[in-house]
Amino acid sequence: MNNEEFVEQLKAWRHYLHMHPESAFEEKQTSEFIAERLTEMGLEVHKNIGGTGVVASLKVGDGGKVIGLRADMDCINMMECGDLEYRSQNEGRMHACGHDGHVTTLLGAAQLLCERKNFNGTVRFIFQPAEEPGKGAKAMIEDGLFESFPMDEIYGLHNAPFLPAGVIHTRTGGIMASEDNFTIRIKGKGSHASSPHMGIDPLVTASEIILALQTIASRNANPLDQAVVSCTEIHTDGAHNAIPSNVEILGDTRSCTNEVQELIEARMKAISENICKMNGARCEFIYTHEFAPTVNWEECVSAAVKAAQNVVGPDKVNGNCIPWMASEDFGTFLREIPGCFVFLGSGKHANASDNIMLHNSIYDYNDDVLAVGAEFFAELIRIGLPQ
Repeated sequence: MNNEEFVEQLKAWRHYLHMHPESAFEEKQTSEFIAERLTEMGLEVHKNIGGTGVVASLKVGDGGKVIGLRADMDCINMMECGDLEYRSQNEGRMHACGHDGHVTTLLGAAQLLCERKNFNGTVRFIFQPAEEPGKGAKAMIEDGLFESFPMDEIYGLHNAPFLPAGVIHTRTGGIMASEDNFTIRIKGKGSHASSPHMGIDPLVTASEIILALQTIASRNANPLDQAVVSCTEIHTDGAHNAIPSNVEILGDTRSCTNEVQELIEARMKAISENICKMNGARCEFIYTHEFAPTVNWEECVSAAVKAAQNVVGPDKVNGNCIPWMASEDFGTFLREIPGCFVFLGSGKHANASDNIMLHNSIYDYNDDVLAVGAEFFAELIRIGLPQ
């Protein structure tokens, strides 16, 4: 197959996947499509790993090293509003984050490696369910991914419409943020609005807490570290003329290291409980970990940078990019084994603000970078498993 035919095949695969999006742990048609393509390549395919996950392996030579390549499969639960010929046929489901492109890229890499066999060792092709809710990587691990399919390193990528098409960015350390959710329930004593002295005002207490939480990023975290604390909702049982008895604050925090993640949780708990105590209110503090930070391993970043430079040229590679404060559950894999995550630029316009961003109802993956991503993955294997 020549390069033009390869590119057209990738487009056809991607457009099919875009037309048939499936949400977290429901990717049955998607996983069947993947399994069929991998089987056609002559690979032994294992299905239903962590729910709907798919794993295939390719061994060449007698090398003992094993490298994993991962793509996520699920879509977002939203209505597609674009007018593409291949727009979603599943109402309320849409590939608005580009996972259709990620799957296609990894399938393309599998095809290139099956044809070239220019390495010595084993590569594992990992198609993961349920990335959007942050549950899929954990599900695959708990289902014995690393016991059944051992690997020494793992790599992944995410399309980045905020970067020019074809560039590749990565960095050592935290590259994508954790996502933690919190709920702070404040119980006071309601009273008539005309008589605040007869109650314990949880709304004033909540206001003090919301303002104090902002000191975590400005006064507790190192200014060189990334830390975000966002209060996003507030609910009360009050009325226009009634001071409430109960107030609930909800929100979201982000960080790029486990240490900052732990700092944020500890300081939030202390601030909330002590301000409530100071005001005579009671506090219930709930904090949940949704996504681990994605923390790249230095030796794997070096390999990814070298592979990227070989594919797109040194001028299109940034090995020390700024982190992106969105979250990715690839970080769960990196807590288990070494690896590296990269951003593949997919912007269709030179001015970043002119590009449609991820999670937009008219988002469409840039087909022009499908082959670039496939070649990057294939090159990672060639240099990571030398003959």
